[in-house]
Amino acid sequence: MQQRLRQPRRAAAAVFERTAPVNLKAHAIIFGLDPSLRGTGFGIIRLAKPFPQTLAHGTISCPAGWERSRCLAKIAQGVRDVLNRHQPEVCVVEGLFYAQNLQTALIMGEARGAALAAIAEAGLEIYELAPRKVKQAIVGYGAAQKLAVAKMVQRLLRLPEPPAPDAADALALALAHAQEQGRYALTAPKRV
Repeated sequence: MQQRLRQPRRAAAAVFERTAPVNLKAHAIIFGLDPSLRGTGFGIIRLAKPFPQTLAHGTISCPAGWERSRCLAKIAQGVRDVLNRHQPEVCVVEGLFYAQNLQTALIMGEARGAALAAIAEAGLEIYELAPRKVKQAIVGYGAAQKLAVAKMVQRLLRLPEPPAPDAADALALALAHAQEQGRYALTAPKRV
């Protein structure tokens, strides 16, 4: 009987896919990234019992006076530094949103591209989560405000104070990805 309980049921495998990659360990280190030209937020968590541990969080900031090319280089280098320091096993990045302003969308795409190139160089698996899905998973409301996300991240990770808005979004991405790993879903997470 014990052996039958350990074996997955073949009938259910065709309908439900496990969302967690097979190679993700119980104490995986997840890198959350919220890319933006002037403030790219990052957050690193380690899955642990009874709750995830925060390894690092912050913002890669670029002054308004800097030209875009200089900002993109700083984002790529900042992401490389975080990757080298913490050696995450997987990355989750905020999904694209629909901007009404074409120029803003292009600039956001450039920042995202610089960060993703640095992550891809390191050989990490990259997953994408929609902003509304992250807010739903963390706060319980898909249109939650940034302050609500920051306060819930503080509570879930037992931080002494709420993280900065961009870092809070990145930590929320990592937490939402960790939460999805233990569930079964009809669709696998979107891989970039």
